[in-house]
Parts: sequence; C-alpha cells; structure tokens
Amino acid sequence: MTDRLPEPGADERAHSDHLTALLREEIAAHGPMPFARFMERCLYTPGLGYYSAGKTKFGAEGDFVTAPELGSLFARCVVRAFEPVLASLGPEAEFLELGGGSGAFAEAALRALDAAGRVPRRFMILEPSADLRQRQRERLHARLPSELAARVVWLDAPPEEEWDGVLFANEVIDALPTTRFTTREGEVYEEHVVLDGEGRFLRTDRPADVLVNGAVRHLERDLGREFDAGYRTEVLPQLPYWMQAVAGTLRKGAMIFADYGYTRGEFYHPERNDGTLRAFYRHRAHGDAFFLPGLQDLTASVDFTALAEAGNSAGFGVAAYLPQAQFLLAADMQAFFEADYLATDDELTRYRLAQEVKKLTLPDQMGERFQVMMFARGVDPDALPAAVLAADQGHRL
Repeated sequence: MTDRLPEPGADERAHSDHLTALLREEIAAHGPMPFARFMERCLYTPGLGYYSAGKTKFGAEGDFVTAPELGSLFARCVVRAFEPVLASLGPEAEFLELGGGSGAFAEAALRALDAAGRVPRRFMILEPSADLRQRQRERLHARLPSELAARVVWLDAPPEEEWDGVLFANEVIDALPTTRFTTREGEVYEEHVVLDGEGRFLRTDRPADVLVNGAVRHLERDLGREFDAGYRTEVLPQLPYWMQAVAGTLRKGAMIFADYGYTRGEFYHPERNDGTLRAFYRHRAHGDAFFLPGLQDLTASVDFTALAEAGNSAGFGVAAYLPQAQFLLAADMQAFFEADYLATDDELTRYRLAQEVKKLTLPDQMGERFQVMMFARGVDPDALPAAVLAADQGHRL
C-alpha cells in the first residue's frame, strides 16, 4: 500500500530517519514499546514529531483538511452555538481553543464573536507546538484588527485558576495517543512495538497492565459481551484524566468537541475487528503506522460514549450529541450561507461556498462521519442553544 504513496524529499527523509533512530534506541534500551508511546513519540517528540516540527499539516499543502480550513462557516456556527452561554456569563467570559491548527478557526471565530458583540475577555489557545504557535500568531496579527488580536493568548498548559467561559476542540481527541489491544483465551493483551533483526518495527502483544485491563473490562460490561478472541481495536484509558486536566478548572460554561467517531456500540462493532487506527500522508489515508515516523499523522476514531463518560466524571453534563451536519444546521449555517452567497456576484466565490457546505454536511464527507458533543456545567439550561438541544441524539450513546 505504501509503495503508492509520494516519496519524501531528502530533508524530509533525513528528518524521519532521525526520529526513527531515536525510537529504535528507546526500544533497544527499554524493550517493547507500548503502541500508545510509539504514537506519542511520532506525533509529539519536540522538533521531530508530526505536530512538533515545521512541516505543513493543514490544508491543500499538508496531509489533511479540517473543517475550519474550508472557510468561515464552521467557526461561525460554533460561535452561534456558544453565543447564549457567553451572554449569560457576561464580559468576563473567556474562550479556550484546544490545538489551534493553522489559526483559521481562531481568526473566523474572533470575527464572528466581534460581530455578535461577544468578544471574550481572553481568547486562549492551548498549543503545545512552538512551530504551530508561531504560525498562528503571525496569521492572527496579520489578518485581524489589532484590538481583536490583542485578546489572544497562548497557553503551554490548561488554566490552573478557575475560569468561566467556553471550550472548543476540533479533531483533538483523535490525536491522543491510543492504546491498541486484543484478547485471547479471556485475557487482555496490549499491542507493543519491537524491532526485527534488521531494525524494522514490528507489532507484538504483551499482557495488559491494570489500567488497560480495567478499561477493556469496562467496555465489555457496558457492551454486555466479551470481545471475540483475536479482535483488535483501540481504547483511551487516559481519557478521564485528560478531560479533568483540560477542563477541570472550567467553573461555569460549556464545551464543544467535534471529531470523527462513533457511539460505543458502533465503534466496537464485531465486524470492525482491526480497530480504527489509520495514517494520513499528503491527503492519502493508509494503514501503515510505521511509515515515515514524524512525517505522517496517526489517528484513531473517537468513542463518543467514552467521551461522555469522561465529561461526566469531570463534573459536566452532556447537553447534546449529534452528527456534524445536524449541529451546523441547528447553528444557523443555512442563514450564514445565504447571506454570504447573496453578498457576492462572483461565481467562483459562490461555487466555493457551495463546496464548503457540501464538504461540511454531506454524509460521505464530514456531515455524518463527524460528530459533535456539547457539555455544560453551572449554566442555566435556558443559556444553552435551543435549536442544538432540540436536535440532540444523546439516546444513541
């Protein structure tokens, strides 16, 4: 499969070889590496990981396109959904975006917040990548009015002090280092990475530790069945701890997570017997997680039932769960589209707007593959977006 993928340049190859050498050294020194650790190193090793180095990730020149890269409609809908919450919290409300990407969402969201008269006291971007942070800063300071750009602050870690406001994350959970597991003879095994005699990466299974074993047994109890022998898939045993870390200090407000994924029953369907892990390289999806470490994205779909459980354990209630298309329609996308369409006579601009809507909403694009989950804590139910709540499909969880 990978023999059909584009060849990297010499500098990119050297970059990947450097990270590969570090991974080999760690395995040689410490033994089999849990796949979650391998994924973490491939994505986040300082200066070398996919999200920590200088390679373009987003848009036509990168490896994949996210919803905010298509245009401003997505961000404006997210802001519309948050507007009543921000209004109820007043001028001290803040906005936190997890993982700012190219800065496209922040740019469109701040413009929409300004137009709605809901500019937050601070627009915080939690961005671990120094390279992406610099790109975001340059974009926002170049394209936004200075008074809006001045509201943006970058964080190295989640806020430690209590705050009120809203939190947004698009395609963040899928990039958390995932644990791969399988079962045999009633026992749980965790997937690890080892080296063969020629230094190539290979998968092997080792008995799962207490945390992973407990997470798998929880899935089986909730599903009402044991996993078939040899069934292989993913789980995020760290998700409740991650949720508490990023949102534990949000005293009053709401959160929206958008990502591709399924309810638990769909995620662990018996026929999905090799999980959801996949790699993205130059707009091509494939299944080789060991291909060019540091140059490709590694990702797994989201178990939204697990996300709901994590939010509940952090003290939040699930306000709504629905496909992305339904969320966007409930958040006035049609009105935004019509206003933009009528505001221009340029046929190319109109065509791009129509394509943006199709990609965001069609079932075979992002409309059904992507799901949206909204949480709330400490806010009056009347301060939540009524149309989004009316479209809730939380019964599916």
